[in-house]
Amino acid sequence: MSTSQGLTISYVMSLVGGIILLFVSLVNAVWFGSGAPNWGGFGNYMQGMMNGYHNFMGNYAGSYGFFAAVSVVSLVCGIIVLVGAIMLRVYPQDRMIWGAVILVFSAISFVGMGGYFVGAILGIIGAVLALTYKPIL
Repeated sequence: MSTSQGLTISYVMSLVGGIILLFVSLVNAVWFGSGAPNWGGFGNYMQGMMNGYHNFMGNYAGSYGFFAAVSVVSLVCGIIVLVGAIMLRVYPQDRMIWGAVILVFSAISFVGMGGYFVGAILGIIGAVLALTYKPIL
């Protein structure tokens, strides 16, 4: 198992991005899956005439099931980015494949806000670094 020093920054950025994606989407999935309010501690303050079916999207975009499903999609993306970063470290000769995997699933994680966008951006930067890396011969 040989590692390349040039891929270390790519590995670290992708790994940190995957951890952020995993943690944030796990917290969101548990939060919205439990039926906790999506307005934080405001209670009924944010409801009123826009409550129920009178809002713009109906109950589709405001339901807990929708937010939980989006969080699960982001959770799966976080797991795949994390595995891709580890595989990038273990198999540096396959950096194009694992860089592409990290790039695609970091971009897909934007659906679930991508770990407050920080995790997705770190994953994309790490993937681009892996894809553009040229070993010194």
